[in-house]
Amino acid sequence: MKSKFNIRYLTKISMLTAIAVVLMYLEFPLPIFPAFLKIDLSDLPALLGGFALGPLAGVIIQLLKNIIHFIVKNDGTGGIGNLANFIVGIALVVPAALIYLKKKSIKTAILGMIVGIFSMAIIAALANYFILWPLYVNLIGKEAILAMAQVVNKNVTDVGSYILYALVPFNALKGIAVCLIAAFIYKPLSSVLHK
Repeated sequence: MKSKFNIRYLTKISMLTAIAVVLMYLEFPLPIFPAFLKIDLSDLPALLGGFALGPLAGVIIQLLKNIIHFIVKNDGTGGIGNLANFIVGIALVVPAALIYLKKKSIKTAILGMIVGIFSMAIIAALANYFILWPLYVNLIGKEAILAMAQVVNKNVTDVGSYILYALVPFNALKGIAVCLIAAFIYKPLSSVLHK
């Protein structure tokens, strides 16, 4: 019985990871943000997995998605982009799944997603300030990053204004998009995810 459960669990994680990898390739920039900030919906399978299988499943999906993407596609960031995607993705998925796990209902799912969106924006800001920005500066230089960001928003003059005017709104918008789609498709898919 336990081996059947493990096989089903791993199969669901594998399927959701595969979908997440495909969605990660369907990225697009928005003209209101710097071109290197691209929207993709690859956090959606991890969020659905977190709701259906628990927060650990969501983390595993995020991790595997980013490892596969790093191996298959060289995005020129030396893995920094994948690290950013992983950190920001689990900042959305883990709080949402933990809150939903306490009492599985529409209200807790919505509350979890709202908390997840705020967590995503805050963790993205902190991670960028303390970890990701210094890594990117070492890779391409501070002036290059600011120049790319200033093309869209002249208010971006340093790391703080980049986080405030570009990063926080971008991650909030991405989190809202992922959560809105999850709110509409989770119920119809939950029977499949729980089988």
